Amino acid sequence: MIAKFLMLAGVAPAALFAQAAVAQEMSVQAAAAVPAATDTSPAVRAPDDQATPDQAGGDIVVLGFGQSRQVQTVTASDLERLTPGTSPLKAIAKLPGVNFQSSDAFGAYEWSTRISLRGFNQNQLGFTLDGVPLGDMSYGNVNGLHVSRAIISENLASTTVAQGAGSIGTASTSNLGGTLQFVSRTPSNAFDIVGSGTYGSDDTYRAFVRVDSGDLGDGLKGYLSYGFLQTDKWKGYGNQRQHQANGKVVKDIAGLGSITAFLNFSDRRETDYQDLSLDIIRRRGLNNDNIGDNYPLALQLGQIYANQTVRAGSGAAPLPYPSAGLAFPSGIGTIDDVYYDAGGLRRDWLGGVTFDAKLSPELSVVSTSYYHKNKGQGSWITPYVGTPAGAPDGNGGTLTTASPLSFRTTEYGIDRAGNLTRFAYETGANRLELGGWVESNTFVQARRFYGMTSAATPNRETLEFQKDPFATQWDGKYDTFTLQYYIADTLTLGDLTLNGGWKGMRVQNRANLTTGTLVAGEIQSKDWFLPQVGAVFRLGGGAEVFASYTENMRAFVSSATTGPFAITQVGFNAIRTTLKPETSKTAEGGVRLRTGGLQLSAVGYYVDFSDRLLTFANGAGIIGNPPTLNNAGSVESYGAELSAYYRIAGGFSAFASYSYNKATYQDDVRNVAGAVLTATEGKTVVDTPEHMAKGELVFDNGSFFARAGADYMSKRYFTYLNDQSVGARVLVDASIGYRFPALGGLAIEGSVTNLTDKEYISTVGSNGYGASGDNQTLLAGAPRQFFVSLRKGF
Repeated sequence: MIAKFLMLAGVAPAALFAQAAVAQEMSVQAAAAVPAATDTSPAVRAPDDQATPDQAGGDIVVLGFGQSRQVQTVTASDLERLTPGTSPLKAIAKLPGVNFQSSDAFGAYEWSTRISLRGFNQNQLGFTLDGVPLGDMSYGNVNGLHVSRAIISENLASTTVAQGAGSIGTASTSNLGGTLQFVSRTPSNAFDIVGSGTYGSDDTYRAFVRVDSGDLGDGLKGYLSYGFLQTDKWKGYGNQRQHQANGKVVKDIAGLGSITAFLNFSDRRETDYQDLSLDIIRRRGLNNDNIGDNYPLALQLGQIYANQTVRAGSGAAPLPYPSAGLAFPSGIGTIDDVYYDAGGLRRDWLGGVTFDAKLSPELSVVSTSYYHKNKGQGSWITPYVGTPAGAPDGNGGTLTTASPLSFRTTEYGIDRAGNLTRFAYETGANRLELGGWVESNTFVQARRFYGMTSAATPNRETLEFQKDPFATQWDGKYDTFTLQYYIADTLTLGDLTLNGGWKGMRVQNRANLTTGTLVAGEIQSKDWFLPQVGAVFRLGGGAEVFASYTENMRAFVSSATTGPFAITQVGFNAIRTTLKPETSKTAEGGVRLRTGGLQLSAVGYYVDFSDRLLTFANGAGIIGNPPTLNNAGSVESYGAELSAYYRIAGGFSAFASYSYNKATYQDDVRNVAGAVLTATEGKTVVDTPEHMAKGELVFDNGSFFARAGADYMSKRYFTYLNDQSVGARVLVDASIGYRFPALGGLAIEGSVTNLTDKEYISTVGSNGYGASGDNQTLLAGAPRQFFVSLRKGF
């Protein structure tokens, strides 16, 4: 099925490309060759997209000049100033309106990584790599993958953030708020080998190497690269590691266009940190963590909890583990204070082919076909389900004695393929575009339990894919078919540029449950007219004003752990005909100024967010109870964003931004009878800081370079009723280094994260949000950490 889909998706553009090539050869055989295309990302090139890195003029940040929306780009030059292996999300954290959180120094620990824009959380944003959709990039991603797995950070050319609304042609069904477009680098025209090695705190090892072929003749060039990261956790026990490989080949065809093919691989395995609550932090501190190096203690705690459960349930019934007693050891208050271990495993293949052709002087086409294969597992060693005697031990035998612990997994499999095709016709002052996106995605997901021994040495490894379960709680197959189109027109009238158009989409979701009590059924999201209009007027002297209005819809997702299929069958049947997908209307306007080395931007915005779906967590995350899904009515957001970038003489540059955002729920959560379930009206949206301020100073004279940056964020709520919050924090990072031109560009760099060794809560909502009260859904941020890197060729 997938092979047929890919063949059909790729045949039409390939045929057009071949026809154009023949016509071009016949018509221009005696003419001079036209220079080959040099755009770094033909699949995402559009009239209202951000300038490519080649147009950035050496700036590390470009503030969106010429755009009718708030759009800002961070180039590869900025990524190179961060510790090798740092997530590109951390590089854009300094931009206004960007709320980025991670509990590790690299910003790559996926369970903790969160990014939100203007109050829209991660699964309400859109993400693409060279135009290929990455889904909503959430931890248990059902329709894509995280950028930290999609590409090695050194292979990125730029990251563009649209804080309010992405380009109308963005391949996303979740971009209620903004979009993040990642663009990979083009292979070099000259042969080159670059590499880096990093060592630092917590036995961190990071290595990267890339080999560029250079032009092999007739415009054929490519590169292969490999990246490796291994680091111990900064607290507790265990490590995190990742292997990645990226390959890209480009064939330029003079006078016509190019063909680009890429294949990326990632194998990521990370030992998790313990999720915390405010109560746990008060009693045990931010350094509280899983006890992965003490299996006997984990067994003891499990036995005590099993005894407590029996005593609470039937009073005088015999205790299953009488020698363990009923009281936890000193310092442990509940079974949720510490678990034995948890982890996440992800293995991904992502590949595609892009045809970029000039069919005539006026007409061009860009078409990308892609395929993504994923295998994943999220694990928790849980005391809430014990292992029965006779369960498989994972090594070909059986466990003869019952255990109070079991190995609980959530298992994932993604098999998706799609095509994006765009036609552009230019005549005079007018540019007309017509594009479409189609994707077929089969997602399989299961919750299984595997046997754990009662002996002192564990029989299963957290960072290994498991086999031979003793129970399956639920097992489902989820099919999603996406169809999206857009029509856009750009009209340039001297200093005034107008653009407008609309997109439409239909997303069909089907759940087929083979085991368990979750949902089986169908639902769809559809809206064939979502308009977008904008204007830019150049005032002269490097100044311009801009304004835009956009409507968007977030489609339902097909999953057993998120969306309408994550609840019970009874609950789904009750809401299926009345549940509406989330929608947003965004209006923004502002002014930009560029003069000399100075760039300034100021923007104000208003967002009307309707039919918001709130997911209420039920119980501790390790239990895995189905969440409650409610429609919370509308949300009103308004705010302002200021940013400034200045290239100072002498190798200095400075960047600063400030954001104000006020996002509040406009309605109470009610049941079908109209009774108030949660009085959210007037409450601040969870995980939405009202104030953020960021700044950095960079010096680089070609040999010596240094950077220092600070990031302030005001308090954040993690309950819908705003009775629980985490406080404001300021984080400071810095780096310093030197290049040795006589040694072929070799450079040495030292860097430090969290320079002031601030103790703080990084991520909120790791286990979802509750209506009120404390919840084990917080993650602590990493302390001060040091790294030393050697680089060559950057």
